[in-house]
Amino acid sequence: MTNDLRDPKSFRRAYEEHSSSMLAAATRVLRDPAAAEDVVQDVFMHLWLKPDTFDASRGSLSSYLTMMARSRAVDRWRTRSVRESAVDRSARDRLSEPTISEDAAEPVIRRDSSRQVLGALDQLPGDQREAVLLAFGKGLTAREIARAAGVPLGTAKSRVRLGLQKARAELASVA
Repeated sequence: MTNDLRDPKSFRRAYEEHSSSMLAAATRVLRDPAAAEDVVQDVFMHLWLKPDTFDASRGSLSSYLTMMARSRAVDRWRTRSVRESAVDRSARDRLSEPTISEDAAEPVIRRDSSRQVLGALDQLPGDQREAVLLAFGKGLTAREIARAAGVPLGTAKSRVRLGLQKARAELASVA
């Protein structure tokens, strides 16, 4: 079967036969359909680049792909949970810092605006929040974000774009 996976038609057939069960497994773990789709895409990209990682003597392709999707989803969930708690701690620390000048209106307005922005960012799915923070907080390019997140360039761009759209909509509903 490994040799068959090198053939685009066989690979496409494998995708058509197994992607829905993989998506279901990843969605059960992540509870985020977009992130689950990314996991399925990542697993198939890995299989396309390294078809020899599948060993038919150890089990069926269906079992292998579903296990890979579930494992990658768990990894992504763990990474996201660690990142989210770090971002939450950092945001709480920044918000609890005392203002320098209690009399000046500008710091108060800035702090309130920061709270609104952080609140809007908190509403984003973890992968989109991370992409927006990397782009605007750290000034990374889409290519650098893709490399840091281990995703294709198009996925990184989509995460930033969708994250910004959702954050803007959230901020507009608050104002």
